[in-house]
Amino acid sequence: MMRDMYARALDVARGGGASYADIRVVRRESQTVATKNGRVEALSQGDDLGFGVRVLVDGSWGFASSSNLNGQEIERATRLALRIARASTRVRLAPMEIGQPLVITDSYHTPTKVDPFAVSLDEKIQALLAADEAMRRVKAIGVAEAGFETLRETKTFASTEGSYIDQVITMTGGGIEALAVGDGDVQKRSYPNSFGRQMGTGGYEIVQEMDLLGNAPRIAEEAAALLTAPQCPSGVTTVILDATQLALQLHESCGHAVELDRVLGYEAGFAGTSFLKPEDLGSYRYGSEQVSIIADATVPGGLGTYGYDDEGVPAQRYPIIQNGMLAGFLTSRETASRLGQASSGAARADGWNRIPIVRMTNVNLEPGTCSFGDLVSDTDEGIYMQTNKSWSIDDRRLNFQFGTEIAWEVKGGKLGRMLKNATYTGITPQFWASCDTVCSREHWSVWGTPNCGKGQPEQIARVGHGTAPARFRKVRVGVLG
Repeated sequence: MMRDMYARALDVARGGGASYADIRVVRRESQTVATKNGRVEALSQGDDLGFGVRVLVDGSWGFASSSNLNGQEIERATRLALRIARASTRVRLAPMEIGQPLVITDSYHTPTKVDPFAVSLDEKIQALLAADEAMRRVKAIGVAEAGFETLRETKTFASTEGSYIDQVITMTGGGIEALAVGDGDVQKRSYPNSFGRQMGTGGYEIVQEMDLLGNAPRIAEEAAALLTAPQCPSGVTTVILDATQLALQLHESCGHAVELDRVLGYEAGFAGTSFLKPEDLGSYRYGSEQVSIIADATVPGGLGTYGYDDEGVPAQRYPIIQNGMLAGFLTSRETASRLGQASSGAARADGWNRIPIVRMTNVNLEPGTCSFGDLVSDTDEGIYMQTNKSWSIDDRRLNFQFGTEIAWEVKGGKLGRMLKNATYTGITPQFWASCDTVCSREHWSVWGTPNCGKGQPEQIARVGHGTAPARFRKVRVGVLG
C-alpha cells in the first residue's frame, strides 16, 4: 500500500512536468539520558515520521514535506513542490542538472550486536550514575556528568528513475565529563571525546566497549591535576595531536573546505564558503606527502556510514587528498554535474522536512607506519595535545585556532609534565604541509562528530573522522605576545 502511494506521488510529479522527482519517507526514533552529580539531569524519547518530495522542473528544484502520511497529503505536497519549482525558474541563474540516471533497488541495515532500544532505561541510568559517582570521589570535582544517546532512522527512497531503497541506520554513543574547581581555576576532562560524547553506527555495544566506569577515575584525576599544572608556553614548536583533536582539525579545516557547494558558492550564509576553487582539483597542494584523506561512507562503525545517501547514490570510498594533492570534492548529483562527474554519494538531509545538501561522510586521514611510542621518542622538543576544548576558524576555512583540554611537554623523546590551556594556531594549507608523520593503523580510530551544522534553515549532520596521532612541525602555540 505504501509503495503504491510513493508511485502515485511520482506519477503526479511526472504529470506536472517534472523531469525528475523523488520521495523520502523518514522515521526517526531517539533516546537520550544525561546524569549530573548523582541525579538524572535529562531524559528524552522521540518518535518522528514524515515525508519530503523533491521535483526538478525546467532545471529548477521544488521541495515540500508533511508529517501526514496518506495518499491525499502526498499528492498535495507533490503539487506544492511543482509550484515551487516553477516559481524558482524565474530567479535561477542556470538550469540544474543531475547527471546520468540511477536505477537501484536495495536495502541496508546498520550491523548491531545489541539493540540500544531494547536495553532497559534503568540499566542505562545505573551505568551513567556509576561513572558519575566514580568521578565525584576525586575531591576537586565540582561537576560530574555522563550521557547516553541513540538514534535510529528508518528511511525509504523512491525516484522517477526507478530506484527504490530501504535503509535502517542506527547510531549510538555516550561519554563522561569531569569539571574540577579550585585555586581560582576551572578545568575539565572528557572521555572518550570532547564534550563528553563519542558516537558511531552500531548498537549498545559501542557504549559498553567505552568502559565509562573504568575510565572515570582517571578522567577526574586528570581534571584535578590540571588545576595546578603550568600554563602552555607560547612560541613556535613541534606539536603532536592526539587522534580526537586531529579529528576536529580534519573536520573544520578539510572536511568543510572540500564540500563542493561551498567551493561553488552555493553555501555561504551559515558557515561560509571555501578557499578552494573548482580548478584547483588535481593541482592544489593541500598538505605534505604524508597527508592522504579519504571520504569513506563504507567504513564499519563510522558515524557517517550508510548504504546510500539521500539521493539514492551508493556509499563510496572516495579520495579527497592524495599524498598532499587535492584529488576530489564531496559532492551531490547536482554539484558533481557541474564538474562533469558522478556524485560521490555525499548528499544528506536532516530528516524528512529538509532537502538534501552536500554533507561530510567519514572524512579520514589515512594511517602511516609509525607507532606512537616511536613518534614521541623521535621528537626532541614539543607539545602533545589531547581532546578538543575550543575552536575557531574563519568563513573560508583558512585561519584557525584550537584549544585542547590537556597537554604534555615532550623533551628528549619523552612525555614530561602536564600542561593546561594549550592552544595552537595556523593557516590550513601551511599547517597540513608541516605534517611529517602519521601513526599507524594500530592507533587509528573513527571518531564521531554528532552535531555538524550547515545550511539555512540549519541542518544537523552526524559525520565521522578516522585519525591516528600525527606530528606537525613549526606550529605556533600558546597566547600571542
